[in-house]
Amino acid sequence: MKRHELERPRTRREVLKLGAFAAVAVAAAPSSVLAALPREHERSLSFEHLHTGEHLRAVYWERGRYVSSALDEVDHVLRDFRTGDVMGIDPHLLDVLYQLRRSLGTREPVQVIGGYRSPQTNAMLAARSHDVSPRSLHMKGKAIDLRLPGRRLSVVRRAAMALRQGGVGYYPDSDFVHVDTGRVRHW
Repeated sequence: MKRHELERPRTRREVLKLGAFAAVAVAAAPSSVLAALPREHERSLSFEHLHTGEHLRAVYWERGRYVSSALDEVDHVLRDFRTGDVMGIDPHLLDVLYQLRRSLGTREPVQVIGGYRSPQTNAMLAARSHDVSPRSLHMKGKAIDLRLPGRRLSVVRRAAMALRQGGVGYYPDSDFVHVDTGRVRHW
């Protein structure tokens, strides 16, 4: 079932609760987090999946809301390309990628090495390499392995680490950077 098919109108009570929670969250949020959020009317990303050859440009956020149809498209492009399994990608991961591209001053598509991984794919990769976590955030739609054309891998790594929005892994021998929305850490 698509994300937009699951949406229903919110009741007045739900809207008031969400507003109260949002006010508390904004008041409690560090100013650095609030400053990092773009003030644009829309956010878009472009992807080039290196294993499937697929390309996508999507406006995934506009007028203060995530665009469910665009999120569905992103979910499809970032699916487990080995099995075809699709998982909802964490919208915060898209915001991190958006911020990363902005900080590097590029509009080039994010070159995708891997997005979502099914548990079967992750187990197969973990059996081959000690670099693959058996509890990888790829299995939750919260991680991506990527390159950015025209930007050295070491520069992408430093820029991702500077965002302090999650984990950053550096794999120069395999020519990619891992970015996730887990706790802030690097390897």
